[in-house]
Formats: sequence, structure tokens, C-alpha cells
Amino acid sequence: MSDNISGLKSGFIALAGRPNVGKSTLLNRLIGNHIAITSHKPQTTRRRILGVLTSDTSQMVFMDTPGIHKPKSALGEMMVKEARSAIAEADIRCIMVSAPGGLKQADRDIIEYKNKGNVTTFLVINKSDAVKKEDILNITHQANELFPFDETVPISATEGDNVDTLLALLEERLGVGPKFFPDDYITDMPERVIWSEFIRARALLYLQDEVPHGVAVEIMSAVKREDRELVDMEATIFCERDTHKGIIIGKKGEMLKRIGAEARRDLERLVGMQINLNLWVKVKKDWRDKMSLARSLGGFDNK
Repeated sequence: MSDNISGLKSGFIALAGRPNVGKSTLLNRLIGNHIAITSHKPQTTRRRILGVLTSDTSQMVFMDTPGIHKPKSALGEMMVKEARSAIAEADIRCIMVSAPGGLKQADRDIIEYKNKGNVTTFLVINKSDAVKKEDILNITHQANELFPFDETVPISATEGDNVDTLLALLEERLGVGPKFFPDDYITDMPERVIWSEFIRARALLYLQDEVPHGVAVEIMSAVKREDRELVDMEATIFCERDTHKGIIIGKKGEMLKRIGAEARRDLERLVGMQINLNLWVKVKKDWRDKMSLARSLGGFDNK
């Protein structure tokens, strides 16, 4: 931790809410880098991800958290624990809800759960561009009846609508403090974890609904060739069932080829050089229900 800089504001800001409200999309928008994978499938984010935004006047450390849900596995329990820990530790809490469909019971449960401690708390209403103004007003009224939020900010994380306003209000609420990270630091995720998440993102996009929750990816090796700008990368996709393995590989290996080709293009844009990506698929039966495997394959050992 560096010395205090006169007048600099800093703090940790939790992005919390139920699955699929757009927390990771917002983090990527705020940081200006694709550091958290996004998907239309719930429970995509499995561990707390730090995103650091440093300016001349502040350093905001955002904590993207897993969606809070009723866990049905050891992995789910760790995910919910991660989210609640971030809420408890944050200097500012952003409780995110999705405007379409209105305030859900799960949203209400999270709002009531976080009603602990005297911590600045924002209500962030995402996808506000998809509903009418009166819908936003109804959500605002219902949520503030449950808890008196310090600020209510409607945004569109995808389009960037009102995100600058959210940033300005967050900085206004931060206290004077030190820089926790160097100026060029943007995330706590090791490179290999980011690479594995990019591969998992492609698997989430293409696989059937029953498969993605049981998918994990591990980078086994990544070696840059000495004679050219090319990285030879080996990665393993883990799943829970032999039937799932068959789905991931696909007929004549077509699904695995598709995942690999798309992931390779994503990784090449990320690292700025060619990637020779080889993917393998292995079964770790019921890994989400086994605490040690859930910890390692879920990414919790990489914190």
C-alpha cells in the first residue's frame, strides 16, 4: 500500500445482487477492460473479482461478486459466501437489480440481508433503457421502502447510459484514503485465470443448459515460442458427467473445435499475439459437491 496522497479518495465498492443482473458487464464498463466474463446463463461469476479504476482524484476498487442465490452445492455455498463477504467488507455497497420484470423476491431478500451496518449503499437499476420511466419509479419506490438507499441510479451497463453519473456519485461518497494498488493495476486475477475464464465463456455460450454450471477450465501450460510471437497453450475443460463430456466434444469433435476456435480468437485479441490452443475434456464426477475440488476448479484457490 502506497503512502497517502493529499486529497485522494479511495475505497472498496461491492457490486452485489442476484444472478444475471449485469454486475460483470458493469465492472467491465467501469474499468474499460474485459476482465470478467459475461453470459446470459446465471451464476457465471464464481468468485470475487477486483477491478481497479485509478484517476488523478481517486482509486475505486470494485468487487464483482457472484450472484446471491440459494446454493445447491459446495460450489454454490462458496459463491454466496464470497458475495456476502464482499458486502460486509465494502466501503460502499451497490445493490444491483434488473429493471425488466420489476423487483423480484430475490432482490428483496438481498436488500433486506444487506440492511446491516452504517455503510453507504446505492441502488443501481440496470437495463433501465429497456423499460418505461414509470417502471423505474416503481422499482425505486418499492426498494426504498425496504431500505433507505443513499442514492438510486438507473443505468444501462451494456450501453453505458448514466454510468458516468454513477462513477461521479461514487467518488463523491468516498472518503480520503491511500492508493491500494499501483496506477496501472486493473485486476487481481492472474493471467492464467483470465485465460481460462475466456475459454469457459465460450463453453457457456454454446453448451446446453444442463452442462455449463458443471464446467471448469484449467490452463495446463502456456509457453511462448522463442522464434515468433506465438503462445502454445494447453487447457483442460472439466465436467461432471460422461454424458456432459460427449456434449462438450460433440459429434466428430465439432463442438470442442467451435469452442476452441472462438476462444483462441478471444485470447489472441487479449494477449496481442497468436495462440496455438489445444483443448482436452476430462470428467471430475460431481466436482461442485466436493469442497476441495469446488475450491480449486471454482477458482477460489487463485485469490
